[in-house]
Amino acid sequence: MSAPEYPSVAPELVAAAVRAAEARGRDVAEVSVTDIAAEAEISRSTLLRRLGGSRSALDDAVRAAGIDPGGRPPVRVRALTAAAELISENGLAATTLDAVAGRAECSVFGLHAAFGGRDELLRAVFDQYSPIGDIEQYLAEARGDLRATVHGFYRTVAVALAREPRVTPAMLAEVYSRPESSAVQSLSRYAAPRMFGVVGAWLDAEVRAGNIREQPRLVLVQQLLGPILIHMLMRPAFPNVPGLTLPDVDTVCAELTTNFLGAVSNPSNAEIRHG
Repeated sequence: MSAPEYPSVAPELVAAAVRAAEARGRDVAEVSVTDIAAEAEISRSTLLRRLGGSRSALDDAVRAAGIDPGGRPPVRVRALTAAAELISENGLAATTLDAVAGRAECSVFGLHAAFGGRDELLRAVFDQYSPIGDIEQYLAEARGDLRATVHGFYRTVAVALAREPRVTPAMLAEVYSRPESSAVQSLSRYAAPRMFGVVGAWLDAEVRAGNIREQPRLVLVQQLLGPILIHMLMRPAFPNVPGLTLPDVDTVCAELTTNFLGAVSNPSNAEIRHG
């Protein structure tokens, strides 16, 4: 049986289909005929008539123009992956919308349609690739005494920070080097309340239970997070340092747990301080 013959599709219809897809952050194949017709400023019936009654003709014409009409992840998914890779490789400042669009094989207009802007894109990358989701899930499920919970917390953070692409280390490097940049300020306003909220609520409960000495939440959270962040950020540089033996991550987490509890536990609670 011979392949069906489709009518020639006008270039303006191909362009309308591509614009409609980019405006919605989707592949062409995922955009309805009605939406494409609206973009082309014609009726749905007129579009179908000009396509010979078959949507396949349009998809084939889009493909012939060098654009994949479907079969790939949506623009939002591709952009998140591309942005995370670029942040890991080149840092936050170099991750422009143009760079993300180039790697994700979409348009900057499509990124605006999917996210709203660069700040929103960076926030979405933080949500997906930072340890915050892992921490929230761990603390929601954590059971056991304070020592076991702290040790598990450190292990959770260590595993998350070791994942590729290394988004969080790159973001923190930008925080340290350019704290007043608009990107850092925007991301901090979004990320810090969430991080200090979930971790702070857990520590506040331990303070109320008498397990931890009362002190400013910011100081307490920094005592908890600072050591594991510094270790995991610097760990990749250590293996080839002469005379330096790199401990395994479990040993690091155990030692940091002892150090943290020794620093913040109530003096009267010897069982927590010394395990």
